[in-house]
Amino acid sequence: MSVLDMYSDFRCRFAEVTQKADQAHLKLWGDLDPEYAYSWFESVAKAINIEMNKGTPSAHYIDVFKYFETQYKCGIDEVKDCIDVSFTENLFWQVSVVNAQGYWHVLPELLKTLYIDFHDNFPIYNS
Repeated sequence: MSVLDMYSDFRCRFAEVTQKADQAHLKLWGDLDPEYAYSWFESVAKAINIEMNKGTPSAHYIDVFKYFETQYKCGIDEVKDCIDVSFTENLFWQVSVVNAQGYWHVLPELLKTLYIDFHDNFPIYNS
């Protein structure tokens, strides 16, 4: 599966998240074009960050996180790079520790590792 295939597949599987990501993407980029699917996955992270800050329960996004974990495990390098750079690195951006905590706990270990490898830190701290 290519990034473009993953973009199309994700949009079919996760309509509600897609709508939120489209809103975030249009606000930032002004256009929805599958040619820029790689960048669109950053908008997925941004949409989830907005939901975290609103206090939306993390359970709403477990299937999304599992989807990315699965795609990373079986994906080609292009897909792995997209998940790592566009999605995971942007997750938890400007999210309070309190709001991030539940999401961190349900994030698959693989995605946690990608996050920590890039940021060299956790988005939350356990006391």
